[in-house]
Amino acid sequence: MTQPIPPITLPPSENPQLEGEWLQKCLLLWLDTEFLPEVVNQKIAQRAAQIFMRQRMEGENDLGSLVIAIVTEMQAFDFSKSFYGEFAIANAVSDLLLDSLGIDHCCGQ
Repeated sequence: MTQPIPPITLPPSENPQLEGEWLQKCLLLWLDTEFLPEVVNQKIAQRAAQIFMRQRMEGENDLGSLVIAIVTEMQAFDFSKSFYGEFAIANAVSDLLLDSLGIDHCCGQ
């Protein structure tokens, strides 16, 4: 029987503002590279970073909870001028965070 992948917990945030700036920059690069650079990508990256930063300021360290918060709050964002949606953004944020922690996207190790 296979073992479930354990939850991934980020270290407590010492500087949520700096984390948010990093995420915004990295997410914008990902958005512009994945398909086409679009003006709306800046707004998407900014909004996702704001959600992430607020969650971290509130003490959220669980990656799964952060992803759910981004999916939930990005549902209100107007993606009509974008190739992306809230799930793609939350998954990209998750991948960027996993990369920053040196964790494989596939298997959580």
